[in-house]
Amino acid sequence: MHNAMTRATVHRRTRRASFVAAGVVGTVAASLVLAGCSAGSEEGGGGAAEKTTIRFLYATGDETWNSVVDAVVESFNEQSETTTVELDPLPAGSDYATALKTMDATGNWPAVVDMRDTLTYINAGKLAPIPESVTELIEPEAVGSASDGQVYTVPYSALNGEIGLNIVFNKDYFEENDLDVPETYDDFIDLMDEIQANGQVPLATAAAEVWPSDQLWKQLASPYFAEYGDAGGFWTAAENGEATIEDLREPLQKLVDITDQYVLEGWQSTADAQTTTLLVNDMAVMATSSAGIGRLNDINKVDDDFNAGLFIVPADDGSINVLKNAVNGDTAGGLAISAQAAEDEAEFDSAVEFLEFFYQVDTANLMEENGWLAPNIVAADEIERNTSIPGAADYFALLENPNLAWYENVSNLSTFSAFNTFFRQARIELQDGQSSIDDTIAKVQAEFDKTVAAG
Repeated sequence: MHNAMTRATVHRRTRRASFVAAGVVGTVAASLVLAGCSAGSEEGGGGAAEKTTIRFLYATGDETWNSVVDAVVESFNEQSETTTVELDPLPAGSDYATALKTMDATGNWPAVVDMRDTLTYINAGKLAPIPESVTELIEPEAVGSASDGQVYTVPYSALNGEIGLNIVFNKDYFEENDLDVPETYDDFIDLMDEIQANGQVPLATAAAEVWPSDQLWKQLASPYFAEYGDAGGFWTAAENGEATIEDLREPLQKLVDITDQYVLEGWQSTADAQTTTLLVNDMAVMATSSAGIGRLNDINKVDDDFNAGLFIVPADDGSINVLKNAVNGDTAGGLAISAQAAEDEAEFDSAVEFLEFFYQVDTANLMEENGWLAPNIVAADEIERNTSIPGAADYFALLENPNLAWYENVSNLSTFSAFNTFFRQARIELQDGQSSIDDTIAKVQAEFDKTVAAG
């Protein structure tokens, strides 16, 4: 691995020059700069330079991701002569997009941020361009430039689309009861009927946090979203008046029917991570997930004898529609450097040094060892892939499945993420019987119209 301190020094002037050229320096008021942020870069006793301390804000979730972040940051801190990264985790169950808004309102920006609402913050001048010393380590298709030609976010995991949104199941139970992975949507319903006839609960899902409501919904809605691929995606079509929320009535009805008939009771107060426990304790035969291999790894940690598998709910015609990753737009995630950190040369250099470390082969191997899919780096052929996790073969097989159909569904509306949160909550209320489908469609359409009007 390269010497991070040397590289940070070599690139210091070019990083700062690039940032100034992008016209971002100066857009953040001096009052937003955290008191004492650069104190770590001052000369200490005996003339030795102290390390610069920076913060890394990220969304906690499944235990695998949390352990990966811990391992990467610990490894970085051990080898860096210039920087100490402190973790700034957001507790599970919190709404991350709302937390970012609060952070922005208080001016309390860390140096490295796990982004949401990316486009909004780029346009507001809150993020710094990421220099080529970082982006050159990543496959070109895994990063994208904003309208000003700068890259503002880089991926923290492999860009395998939403294959992580799937159904995890008890493979031993399937084998013992002669059950097969469904090949069509009707097969999926028949499967749940058979499980129920055996006296078992077919499916566990969660809604204690708002975001897990996507886990089943997106699998059901993906065939309908995929129909608008040629129109720039469903939300673009809806913005242009070529689609309405009414066009989602059928998948909304499917969502309600499955919740009413097959889902384990108490889902409204179940946290996403709890579904692992429900599965291994035979409270349900299947569970929704958005963590991909991370969830499989969580299951293996809880019970290493549990034989897990996974599949994606297929469409009526057997297609497995999966949303592509968006490397740009408001729905795109990724790691970013805050403009506030870029106001301090030492902080900016330290943030870049950390990202350079993040995309090294040794770091990728560390991620894979901990059950995570490493980002798409240029040196991907050198990564030691972890295939030991039960069910991982099912995940990788999905990438090669002949029925796999990728689709796009990105919105560039500046407040789309807020609408998305509204839509999630509306679906939970629908599933919970607090709202009818007609009322849900009407209020979601009204909210979307306001989102479009806001631009």
